[in-house]
Amino acid sequence: MFIQTETTPNPATLKFLPGQSVLDSGTADFPTPESGAPSPLARRVFGVDGVSGVFLGGDFVTVTKDEGVAWDHVKPAILGAIMEHFQSGEPVMEGAMEAAHGSNHDEADDAVVGQIKELLDTRVRPAVAQDGGDITFHGFDRGVVYLQMRGACAGCPSSTMTLKMGIENLLRHYIPEVVEVRPVGV
Repeated sequence: MFIQTETTPNPATLKFLPGQSVLDSGTADFPTPESGAPSPLARRVFGVDGVSGVFLGGDFVTVTKDEGVAWDHVKPAILGAIMEHFQSGEPVMEGAMEAAHGSNHDEADDAVVGQIKELLDTRVRPAVAQDGGDITFHGFDRGVVYLQMRGACAGCPSSTMTLKMGIENLLRHYIPEVVEVRPVGV
């Protein structure tokens, strides 16, 4: 098994590509070792000293390291943990995963919310996934879209710029009812 790595815009995060499917659908975000309990893969990766976050996508594993830890010191152990997991035959996830999209909005806004989710799914999420992250919809209220950046995008120095200049401009261009995009915390 050959696992490729890619840098992300977040210097504390690397994207690992095992060359096979990681999740059949959706994403799974584990910002702490405790949150990684439902995933044997995440538990193995968190077993590496210096790992502070694991994010699983369709064909990648994004790993965030602690500040002050050098990639040269943890990358080989992370590669080993991922390889060991896939060779073990264990599932990536145990039990059901939560849905990636929230639904906090007024019933009257259903058409607008549908348009927002469609644009996020077709235009935004694929681009964000290339950087080892994801974006989830959390609500629409009085013209404001609430989104959460996950994976490599959470805590990335350029995530605010991505939300404001990229996603907000895209949504405002196609959906006149959208006036602003705001991030939500974890």
